[in-house]
Amino acid sequence: MKKFNSLFLMFLLVNCVFCSSCTASNVAEVVEERKQQAPSEAKVYTISSAIELNALTLAPGDKVVMKAGEWKNQLINFKAKGTAEKPITLIAETKGSVILSGNSNLKIDGEWLVVDGLSFKNGFSLKDDVVIFTKNTANSRLTNTSIENYNPSDKTVDYKWVSLHGRNNRVDHCAISGKTHQGTTLVVWLDDKPNYHQIDHNYFGPRPDLGVNGGETIRIGTSTYSMNDSYTTVQHNIFDKCNGEMEIISIKSGYNKILNNLFYECVGTITFRHGNHSEVSNNYLVGNGVANTGGIRIIGESQKVTGNYLYKIAGTSLRAAISVMNAYENPELNEYWQVKNAVIENNIIVNGREAFVLGAGKDSKRVLAPDGVKIMNNYIINAATLLVSQDEPKNLTLQNNQVDGGNFSSGFVKMGNDLQLSDGIWQNKTSVKTPFWLNTAVGPDWKKDNRSFIFK
Repeated sequence: MKKFNSLFLMFLLVNCVFCSSCTASNVAEVVEERKQQAPSEAKVYTISSAIELNALTLAPGDKVVMKAGEWKNQLINFKAKGTAEKPITLIAETKGSVILSGNSNLKIDGEWLVVDGLSFKNGFSLKDDVVIFTKNTANSRLTNTSIENYNPSDKTVDYKWVSLHGRNNRVDHCAISGKTHQGTTLVVWLDDKPNYHQIDHNYFGPRPDLGVNGGETIRIGTSTYSMNDSYTTVQHNIFDKCNGEMEIISIKSGYNKILNNLFYECVGTITFRHGNHSEVSNNYLVGNGVANTGGIRIIGESQKVTGNYLYKIAGTSLRAAISVMNAYENPELNEYWQVKNAVIENNIIVNGREAFVLGAGKDSKRVLAPDGVKIMNNYIINAATLLVSQDEPKNLTLQNNQVDGGNFSSGFVKMGNDLQLSDGIWQNKTSVKTPFWLNTAVGPDWKKDNRSFIFK
């Protein structure tokens, strides 16, 4: 019996030691696991060169501060992966005080990245575009940044100032002005998937006439991918004397929205160049009678032009206030496709040279007239010419377009009292609003330009 008790006590002792050891081991494992799961504290790095940035291993929530001063010939490669809750930021020590000059440029490469407060000037890029969002970049942002007069001496050199690849990226509150050499100012590049980019609250300053094709301020897509959909939104931007070529914005893809922007004395047009199902709505196009200032040019299917304000547009034919083009019979991707089912409604056209042109550009190749165009409920004040038909559209709807100070024809009636002047702009009494540039910050918050936009 004593022997049995001794063995039993020894068994209990061994079992307790074993269980104690297991418990301690489990506790240690839990502690280690919790350490790994605990959020690491975000770090702040201060750098003075691109080399120092390249040496960093950045984690979600980290911030990189670029020291104030001139950064000459610096190729900034901002490569990292943040998260929606913890983006990674590259920011100027004082916004506007980091001057990227010489042959500097910036590449944004990753996810949930923010670049804030930089200034490109006193230089030009050697070969790459000035700012590039790479194909792998998503949910990233360029904000509060300026690119001004960043030009090579050879005006035939072609590079873009901003190239948007990837998905769900944003360019906002930037000032981009003074491009004099070949190449579109900002390009949205497409592939086989929509990219959902946003371009908003930017100031696009004067761009002189390039004299050749390729001087657009914004291009959304290319001919190659023109039947693909982009879903890019361009809104609350100012385009000030952007005269690079005939197309200020060239839409070359589907399902894009150009909303509530100001185009001030721009010698060119907003053009649905390729692709279908895009929208140009609630924009202000102020020509002030400047020669060749243009309006909105329609090509393609199911395009929508509504609620725009077009003031003293001096252009005619392809540059008329609203121009609906003829097309090729069997077009290639880079040629002119037939206008089908366009909706043109609730626009206000004031003192325009030609309010509407149908079949614009008809020639020996552009022989296919528009089909299914609806022109309804527009307001036309003092148009020199109300309607020009260069070809006869099929299935045209002209209905309740109100006219003041012009001759009437079918589909046009004498104007009632729907409109009132507010902030110097004729507006529908049921939807009066303050023009966005009078109460909304546009451009970098550190750059205070004395800009005024007068309706002359």
